[in-house]
Amino acid sequence: MAAGTAGARNLTQGPIASTLLLFAIPTLASNILQSLNGSINAIWVGRFLGAQALAATANANIIMFLMFSVVFGFGMASTVMIAQAVGSGNMDAARRAFGSAVGFCFILSMAVAIGGWIGSPALLHLLATPPEAFDLALIYLRVIFVAMPATLLGVMMMMGLRGTGDARTPLIFMFVSVGIDLVLNPVLILGLGPIPALGIAGSAAATAVAGFASLIGLVCYTYAKDLPLRLRGPEIAYLRPAWAEVRVMLGKGLPMGLQMIVMSASGLVMIGLVNREGFLVTAAYGAAQQIWTYLQMPAMAMGGAVSAMAAQNIGAGLWNRISRITGYGMLYLLAITGAMIAVILLFHEPLLALFLGHNEAASAAAWEMQLRASWSYLLFGLTMILFGVMRANGVVMRPLLILIFTLFGIRLGFYYWAYPHIGANALWYSFSVGSAASLLLAVALYWQGGWRKAKLIVPLHEEECRESVHAESEPAGRIAPVG
Repeated sequence: MAAGTAGARNLTQGPIASTLLLFAIPTLASNILQSLNGSINAIWVGRFLGAQALAATANANIIMFLMFSVVFGFGMASTVMIAQAVGSGNMDAARRAFGSAVGFCFILSMAVAIGGWIGSPALLHLLATPPEAFDLALIYLRVIFVAMPATLLGVMMMMGLRGTGDARTPLIFMFVSVGIDLVLNPVLILGLGPIPALGIAGSAAATAVAGFASLIGLVCYTYAKDLPLRLRGPEIAYLRPAWAEVRVMLGKGLPMGLQMIVMSASGLVMIGLVNREGFLVTAAYGAAQQIWTYLQMPAMAMGGAVSAMAAQNIGAGLWNRISRITGYGMLYLLAITGAMIAVILLFHEPLLALFLGHNEAASAAAWEMQLRASWSYLLFGLTMILFGVMRANGVVMRPLLILIFTLFGIRLGFYYWAYPHIGANALWYSFSVGSAASLLLAVALYWQGGWRKAKLIVPLHEEECRESVHAESEPAGRIAPVG
């Protein structure tokens, strides 16, 4: 294997089914690790520091999620740029895109860290953080902002590596980050051994140390293994953000980040509607949500894997493989999410007892929610697959508009129409109604085919375009988008 290509997985050759599955599984495992880490950290804080500290982290985490949503969008845009360049065989373009993404993310994260430290009190006031949790939330949030550059750069690098077809390295360093965080949380909170007790600052510090250690390890590993995106010599200059790449990241990344924010905003609206039904229903919904979090993971992991694989094939001009990538992605999504739903419904009593104890009334309410709403995640997942394929060619605004229309227009519209007739059940049925509408519109957009006509979004220099055409053209002409 040539220097600088070790660790990359060629997603343009070989059997689509096995290649896609082997690429998606590490990403799914990374998502599960992240969620388990967040759940366990919440347990540490809640058990050791009490409800006020837990409320403080919850308020701080809302702000963190908004930051990650934006960076996720930029990361997905850079992943597509890198994957298209790798697919076309232009590793220099992939490194330019990666360098600009990392450099831009560093500047953005430093600005966020400084602004966040200064503006933390105002942000918490804006969220109407309860007075009894305010001081703890301020400490926690400021330490988290200090760690922001390392955390966001780590996310950006991992997403870039996935664009080269390497999902294994991000998983390794997700294990590193989660392992350090889990070990340090109780140590720094309680002050075990010679380490002083830091309370809630210890929980944030554990996350910060884990982020920095994971980033440093990832950078060292990238150079030690000579991974495709390592920058050497003159390539170091690629870290200075180039306007061509930044323009793509802003134009494509912001809508992708907004998709995450739209989904979260819809969730917040639903919580507000659930709260109207009383404490019992709210408690039941909280437990159901904990379980539904895991049902979303196959959609996000498979959607990301399909997007990277499709982008490489689009970059290589292999449009005849795109439809099969889409089909296998949807089949895997149905199989994995369907199996998870079956397990959740079959073993709902012990699963709900983890969160609700022996509260039979709340467990019964949560079971009703699960029975009516869990199936919507199959429809949601299929929509994410179609959006992921279209995202691979830079189409992001129309999927965003579909989500806004269905999550707020269709879902809420159905709720207000059906509530006088079926009461709270309108909430649970609205999940499937909104997801079904999203899927139907996504299928219509996919089959309409306009997204296939979008130009490759990897900026190439004129000389590189000329060389690429001479090297790859067939006597019968270039491959046309047909699938």
